[in-house]
Formats: sequence, C-alpha cells, structure tokens
Amino acid sequence: MERASEELLVLSAQTGNSKAFNILFKCYNSSLLRFALKICNDSTLAAEAVQEAWINCARNLKKLQDPRAFRSWMYQLVRWRAIDQIRKIRLKQIPFDEAGTDQNDFNSQKSTIDNEDLKSLINQLPAIDQQAIYLFYYEEMKISEIAVVLKIPSGTVKSRLNRARNTLKNKLELNQEFKNEH
Repeated sequence: MERASEELLVLSAQTGNSKAFNILFKCYNSSLLRFALKICNDSTLAAEAVQEAWINCARNLKKLQDPRAFRSWMYQLVRWRAIDQIRKIRLKQIPFDEAGTDQNDFNSQKSTIDNEDLKSLINQLPAIDQQAIYLFYYEEMKISEIAVVLKIPSGTVKSRLNRARNTLKNKLELNQEFKNEH
C-alpha cells in the first residue's frame, strides 16, 4: 500500500469510517499474524495477540497523532500483545522459527544456499536479532520503523542487523565449506 493512501485511510478511520478501518485490516492482518507467529511460535497465541492488537487499535486509533506511524504502531501493538500472551501461559521466550515464512525469503541468498539451511541459521540467532531480520527483510520495514516496533534506537537496529548479517555470512561460509568437503 502506498504511504499516501495509507495515511488517508488512517485519517478516515480515525473519524470513524469503518470501511477505511476494514481496508487497513485486510492490508495488514496477514503480515501481523506472521510477525506474531515469529514471536509466539504458536498459531493460537499469535491469532489472539493480533486480535487483541486490532481491538486496541480500534479503541485508540484516534490518539495516534501521526498517521504515517500507523504501520510501526500496529507492529508494536502486536509485539506487546504477543509477549503478553507468552507471559500469560508462563512460557519461556520461544525462538523465532521458520513457521509461516515465505518461500521467497532472502532471494539474494537463494541461489547459493538452501532456504531451509538459511532458516535454520536464522533460528540460531538471538530472538531480538531474528525479529529485526524478519521485520527488515520479510516485512521490508525501514530502520526507523523497526526501532519503533522493537523500542530500541535506530543505531541499535543497524548494529543488530549488521551483527546478524555477519553471523549469518560466517555460518553460511562454514556451511558451504562443509558441503564442498563432503
């Protein structure tokens, strides 16, 4: 969705236009579900988290001062709700895994490595790095948007992405060397 169209929909939804809200819902719901699933690793918990986030959105959308922040705000709401869902059932923080990922992930790496190998390597990263990688590559968010979602400075997002890329690069090289030897 184009930024200008999104902003107009948000402004319209803020005035009570249910059609505009429904369009926003249709546009973002599946992406939000995938993101929640990355955090919860449970489709039921993810669905509940996203549902609660949309309810919270409906109640508080009028308070959103900058319609350009809608996307980041929604991802942030989902992240909070997903973490709340995990806490409710007293589970440990579950690692980001391959459930629900798209087969076209990391297209630039696709030709040199198997997607399953890449997913496996991503799953070995710390959870916060996995979330940053997911938001940057899968949801194509800007650094500033990721900073809002994860509640960390933009510089920290850049550092985490850089560290994750370097870790993945090193692991990929080791993986390739191992495959070439065998």
